Amino acid sequence: MSRTLGVIGSGMIGSSVARLAVAAGLEVVLSNSRGPETLADLVAELGGRARAATPDEAARAGDLVVAAIPFHAYGRLPADALAGKTVLDTANYYPERDGHLAELDSGELTSSGLIQRHLAGSRVIKAFNTITPHQIVSLARPAGAPDRSALPVAGDDAEAKAEAALLMDALGYDAVDIGTLADSWRSEPNTPVYIEPYLGDVPAVNVEAFLRWTFQTPGVAVPAAEIRKLAEIAVRQAAGEARFPSDG
Repeated sequence: MSRTLGVIGSGMIGSSVARLAVAAGLEVVLSNSRGPETLADLVAELGGRARAATPDEAARAGDLVVAAIPFHAYGRLPADALAGKTVLDTANYYPERDGHLAELDSGELTSSGLIQRHLAGSRVIKAFNTITPHQIVSLARPAGAPDRSALPVAGDDAEAKAEAALLMDALGYDAVDIGTLADSWRSEPNTPVYIEPYLGDVPAVNVEAFLRWTFQTPGVAVPAAEIRKLAEIAVRQAAGEARFPSDG
């Protein structure tokens, strides 16, 4: 399995994945758009297996790279530095935040398909986009645990999907293959597998209150069989109608 994980984006999703990676014994190279010096506190908290870098440096250092950035920032991903890499895309498309994109609203492309086009030399895998930041950590379990959860993954390269699944296994999750990047709409906002299964009864509150609430609940274990079922029953909706709160 990959021993060094590059993380581009140090928000809640990126930080949560980094915490699990350090706990699993991986080296982690963290980056964000504001510069390595802004990551001093997080790196100190994570300990000696973590260090701060620029996005380009994190991309080159990682055997595997997690892109944990808002979707609208995908154009800043360093395509040259990520060439030849497997890149886990955690982003979700929210038009009210990201601006409307006709290719996505029409269903011509998925958001991960658009990122794959930008990262033409990389192998993009959709992953970690269906679960909230606190639950990434709170629901992680060792292999074989009866209450282990699964997460959907999608991608066009079988070897890259296998690599992503190995990482997810080390971090505490089973991976459920839901198809290609063209199929990744099955895990996009407003689909059955998206966020709510891992939370149970979600209160009807605004985005800020919702995020506060997620940090107060341990979450609900969702096994692989349930994730597979939820992905299969998904019905594609217009991507431009996404209205559910998320970090990515």
